[in-house]
Order: sequence, then C-alpha cells, then structure tokens
Amino acid sequence: MDDRLYIDHIDTLREADGYESLLSGIRDSFIQMMKDEKTPLFTTDAADLYTLFLENIPEEARQCYSCSACRHFVNRFGRLVSINAENGKKTAVMWTGAVPEFFKQAVAAIKAKVESAKITGIFVTDKTELGCARTGIWTHMAVNVPEKIVYKGRIRTTFQEAAAKAEDYRVLCSSIAQYQQKDVETAVNLLRSDALYRGEQILRMAEWFLETIKLIHGKAEADNILWYRAACAPGGFCHIPASMVGTLLDDISAGYSVSVIRDRFNEKMHPLQYQRPQAAPTAGNVKRAEEIVAKLGLEKSLERRYACLEEVQAIWKPVPEQMAAVGTVFAGIPIKNKQSKATNQVEAPETVMTFEKFSRTVLPGAKKIELLVSKHNDSYAALLTAQHSDAPPIILWDQEDERNPFSWYLYHNGSPCDRWNLVPGWNVVTAVVLQPNMWSSRPCGYVTKGAFFILKGARDLKGSSSACLFPSILKRELYEVRATIEAYSNNTKIIGDEDADACGLLIQNSDNNLSVKLRVVTDVGVALYKIDRWD
Repeated sequence: MDDRLYIDHIDTLREADGYESLLSGIRDSFIQMMKDEKTPLFTTDAADLYTLFLENIPEEARQCYSCSACRHFVNRFGRLVSINAENGKKTAVMWTGAVPEFFKQAVAAIKAKVESAKITGIFVTDKTELGCARTGIWTHMAVNVPEKIVYKGRIRTTFQEAAAKAEDYRVLCSSIAQYQQKDVETAVNLLRSDALYRGEQILRMAEWFLETIKLIHGKAEADNILWYRAACAPGGFCHIPASMVGTLLDDISAGYSVSVIRDRFNEKMHPLQYQRPQAAPTAGNVKRAEEIVAKLGLEKSLERRYACLEEVQAIWKPVPEQMAAVGTVFAGIPIKNKQSKATNQVEAPETVMTFEKFSRTVLPGAKKIELLVSKHNDSYAALLTAQHSDAPPIILWDQEDERNPFSWYLYHNGSPCDRWNLVPGWNVVTAVVLQPNMWSSRPCGYVTKGAFFILKGARDLKGSSSACLFPSILKRELYEVRATIEAYSNNTKIIGDEDADACGLLIQNSDNNLSVKLRVVTDVGVALYKIDRWD
C-alpha cells in the first residue's frame, strides 16, 4: 500500500471511530474544568496511560493509533487532575467530556486510573498549548491553556515554581502536625481582639491556617485538600513556623500568660523589627540580588521619586473655582459658583464617625475640606512612585497588566507638622486618596487599609533618608534578597522632593486612637467632623 492510500485508509478508520469527536471531547473537558478562575492543576503518579488507552480499544485498531504525539500528551498531561476544595475529590481534567462509543472503554479506564492515583505535585506551565495539535497532515490530542493559568514568573523557572509549591505543601503538612487546633483558635481570638500590637498584619494568615485545620478534620481525602490549600495559599501563608503566627503559637503552646504573650509579640512586631533585616546583607545575598535584578531588568525600578497629585487616584477633590471664559476681556477672573458656596456659614455641631462612614456619606457632597493640624507629632506621609514609567513592577500591588507603582512612607511615632511645611490650625485638603494597595482590582496580600488627606503645601522639608523600599511592600519574588534591597534603599534618596504635592496626613485601620478633625463645606452649610476610627 503506497503512502497516499495508507493515509486515506487511516483517515477512513479514524473517521468511522469518531476520532475527531474524541479530540473535541478532550478539549471541551479541559475548557469546562478551567472555567473556575481559582482551579489549580495537579500531577499524579498515574503512569503509562497511553498503553492503557491502546489496550482498551480493539486490537485491530491499535496500529492506527500508535502515535508518539498522542502518547506524549496522554502520558504527560492525561494524568492531570483538579481537586474539590471542600472534600478533596480528584477529577481527571482531560477525560470528563463527551466520548464516542468506540473510545468509551479506553477513556473510562484512564479516568479511573488517574482519579485513584496519588497527587505528586502542583502543575505549572508557561506553555499556551499542551501537546501538539497538528504535525503535517495529522491531528493529535492537545488542548489550549487559558491565559489565567499560564505561568509568567520571571525569577523562577516552571520547575522551580513547582518545587516551591511542593515545599509549601510539605511545610503546611508539618505545621498541621506541629500545632493544635485549640492553640490556633486562641491565637485568632487574641488577634481579633486587638490585644496584640499590629495584630491585623497577620490575622488573615492565622485565620487561613485555622480554616485549613478545620477543613481537613475527619476528611478521608485530607491530603488532597492540603495540596489544594498549598496551591492557592497567598505567598508565605504555608510557612507557619517561620512566621509571626508561628512564634505566637509557640508562646501559646508554651503556656505563657496573656500579658507575657502580648509583650513578646509587641516587641517582635515593632515597625523597625517586623520583616526588617537586622544585619547587613551577606556577600551571597548581594550576589543573588544582582542576579535577580539583572534577570528581571529591575535596575530602573529601584529608583523612586515623590508622586504628584495629578498622578494619584483620588476618591475626592474640591470643586474647582469657576473662572470667566477664556477669550473674553475678563478671562481668568473668579466668578460666583452657587454650587460651591455654602448658603449657610453657621457651623453644625461636631459629629464623630468612622472614616468608612465619612467617605460614604460626607465626601460625595463636600465642596471644600479643611483639616485641623495640631502641634503634636502626627502620621504625616508622602506618596511615592517609580522614577521611570517603563520600569518593571517591583511593588507588591503593581502588575504588568495593571500598573500601580505607587507607595508611601511615614515616620515611626509620627513627625511634627513644621517638618512638613505645615502650621497648626485649619489647613486646606486638596484631595482624599486611599492607600495605593487599595487601588488595584486584584488582592495583593497587603492587609493594612489607609487613606491620605492630602494637604495644600505639604512636603517633607528634610526629605527621606532612604528610597523607602520596605520588604513588606516588595513583590514576594524579591523577599529572599530583601536584606540587600533594604541596604540599597537606605543608601538611596528619593528624587523630586521640591515638586512633591501628594503629601498629607495618613490614617489607617490599624490605628484605634484616631482623632482627625475636619471642617467640611457643602452646598447647605459648614459642618465639623471627627474621625475616631476606620470602621
């Protein structure tokens, strides 16, 4: 039989068997399983699946399907599964679609073997196609990979990322064995009660760990659930023993009194201690940092400047004063704007409320806001951004497809108003701006919330002595070289201090002793407000 006749013969057999429908069913199965944005994939120890495939189709047809491309796909990707987050049940992601009658026994055998296999790791790929859909005139088993699960990390290879995830799983399992549920519940209770200084920084991690413990309790497929939790965990959450959650749990399990636990915790959570390197970086750390910066092209990303008001995302700005039309004799002269002037200048009594309520009920109708600056130190802060607009993301909430290179700094225990070119008394608010980590549409793992009351003329007259690249705001890929980056930051100044006009008072949800007094002009009068907490 010549080649053309052989090809036609194979095509005829495959058409009769419903081969193209099998390929379509595999693609549909994968697409359906990937609909959930949070679905990670896992590898299993199911081996030699294509041999199983051939053994379960008629013997006379096996030569027709002796295909190296399909064998590669089935053996490598046919063993992938998803895991139900609640009960740990595995589902073979390639084998749940419609199957032609000719292949039903073969697909059922593969599906059963895969779903009874043991999880071996988390699947990571930077490919947009698994398998090879076509070679020459032949079509093969293959699927397109949704953009959302294509690995785009630039520091680790896919192999290194999968290994890191496997280590997350290992440490999580070890942590489950190490800590008792009652101690974790105590830790969560203490963190929720605000008894621990800056406890909100680690509350989410502690709650996640407690949820994990409860979720696997009494479950036959507990190990699979732990794989799922490790795959979906925010950065660092699996590494309980090496975290502040771990040190808190160690103190609780040791039987220390609440007062001792609180004192030990508060000392470790001091802003100048928590996540901050306490010694100069080693030569090895500097070398590794140089490798990462060179590989990712981050040299320009390390340069920071003061942000301008026109650049930031404000949730409120004052109503601009109306001017006479351009081109007239009196162009530029202020004119009466009825909607920006209060009809009643009598101040209403002071109202105490949360920032959340203030932003929801007062800001929408505010025409002008003034803030009462006191003589005491306060949380004055400056907004920063990247010096180079084309610099790759380095800040935790800055993404390639959603740029947000802004950050901020303030001084521990506050700073005096005169350092910020302010005088005690009523100062004009030029904008209200949420913390940059709150601008992004996707969660980034940074838990603190805050808002800036940008003040007219405010700027740090002495300027910051560092570039303020703190470990807590850097992308997790840079955490291993945080000592080197902070050492660099401490020897680098922020650019453009004379042009800074996005500075003012910062309030945060972690501050339970707020006392911010505001005078607000609306179209019906003037009212005084005191913000005493975030929400």
